[in-house]
Amino acid sequence: MLYLFHNIIKNNKKMKYIELVKKISSPVFSLDDLRLEKLTVYPYQLSEWAKKGYIVKLKNGFYAFADKKKEIKNEYISFFLYQPSYISLEWVLSKYGLIPEMVYSLTAVTTKTTRVFKNEFGVFSYRHVKPEMFFGYKKVMHGDQAYLIAEPEKALIDFLYLNENEIKNETDIKELRLNEFELKKLNKNKIKKFSKVVRSAALDNIIKILC
Repeated sequence: MLYLFHNIIKNNKKMKYIELVKKISSPVFSLDDLRLEKLTVYPYQLSEWAKKGYIVKLKNGFYAFADKKKEIKNEYISFFLYQPSYISLEWVLSKYGLIPEMVYSLTAVTTKTTRVFKNEFGVFSYRHVKPEMFFGYKKVMHGDQAYLIAEPEKALIDFLYLNENEIKNETDIKELRLNEFELKKLNKNKIKKFSKVVRSAALDNIIKILC
């Protein structure tokens, strides 16, 4: 009888996971998604599913289906974990060959508090910027996965602005090791236009030296 009772509990938990998979079409989900679908899932169940390898914890209250790991873009996880945000800074500069370093952590900017999250997918960093700087990005779709990413000119502006206290002269700019060949490909008018919106005298001075 006791064996039968344990089997009933086990089957009920399994059915709830199956229901979760059927209800949530996205490869990632949050506790808010569960509430919207009116799914009653207890914290101990999520912990148990994570231990069994069914799901991967991304941060508190955010998860990914383990069997869909290969199809999930890290850029999408970055956007999903912390909104509003768009991918920028070192990650975009590296993508466009503007800096020589390979960047392994995914960097983004946000109007919220600066944060860093670490999980099985990698390291996701977010730097705070003032609300008026939240522009200069585009939306990218990868299947059903959407994320925002900065234009290369805006990624450069974000990077210089957030490091402007350490950039005082031409020598400091040279130490950034920016790729001059790739810099020449950028739209200088767009760089100047973006810097005017930021309204920083220090940034304007850096742009003058750079251009």
